[in-house]
Amino acid sequence: MSLLCCRINQVLLTVSPRRSQLFKYESVSLSCEEDDSSAGWTLRRNTTKQQMTQCGDGWGKPAGSFCNITNVYPSDSGVYWCESREGSTSSIINITVSGGSVILQSPVLPVMEGHDVTLHCQTKSPPSKLPADFYKDGSLIRTEPTGHMTIHHVTKSDEGLYKCHISSHGESPPSWISVTGKTTTTTTTTYTTTSSASELIPTSSLPPASTSLQLVFILVLHLVVFCPYFISTLLMVSLYRHRPTENHLSVSMVMTSPPQAEQGLDDDYDDVTTEHHF
Repeated sequence: MSLLCCRINQVLLTVSPRRSQLFKYESVSLSCEEDDSSAGWTLRRNTTKQQMTQCGDGWGKPAGSFCNITNVYPSDSGVYWCESREGSTSSIINITVSGGSVILQSPVLPVMEGHDVTLHCQTKSPPSKLPADFYKDGSLIRTEPTGHMTIHHVTKSDEGLYKCHISSHGESPPSWISVTGKTTTTTTTTYTTTSSASELIPTSSLPPASTSLQLVFILVLHLVVFCPYFISTLLMVSLYRHRPTENHLSVSMVMTSPPQAEQGLDDDYDDVTTEHHF
């Protein structure tokens, strides 16, 4: 007998470069990834000019599981997500295209609670490592001489709208940073920026965790299959132990005395005297 177990397939929307803000005329590539397959998933977006449009419908060029957008414009700013034929959707990604000279490099995906995150204030033309002011929800946090700020062991209180400012260059658009709850693993991810592509990438990744629903389902399946076998085994053992054997068979031979009537008859025969008359 074989046990079959099903799980719900989930899709992950990825973006390269891995940051939420882009300069005008940059290129970006998005992909709907599901177990090394993108069958059945469509990339869609909402912008100020277009709603619920898919890749290839006036924007982007589909290339297998990817959607490539070259020479992005501020009009490409908006919300992007993957959608299946049945209507299931992935997590959304906010992309902002700036026509200015400063952007804030921040994670495009939510940051796990307890991890570190580094924000970079970048100019369009070098040098990019200039002193920058960092703001959260409109309030100045601090000024960093190297143009990047690290938040250690983020919590829900660090969630908010961030932006940066570099003197003589300008201010970046704001970006929302989301913080999600902790997982059971103790792996720490630090988001850094690669020097070649200026992308925010995690230095370590967390393995996917099995859902508790799957574990409960597997446990129930095992109980349904093995409980009948266990019960039948107990019944067979019990019947075997109580079955009759030759050693338990007893033969009772009882010598009973004759009934009183028969006993009296015998006595009569004993008392009979034979008389002969001549």
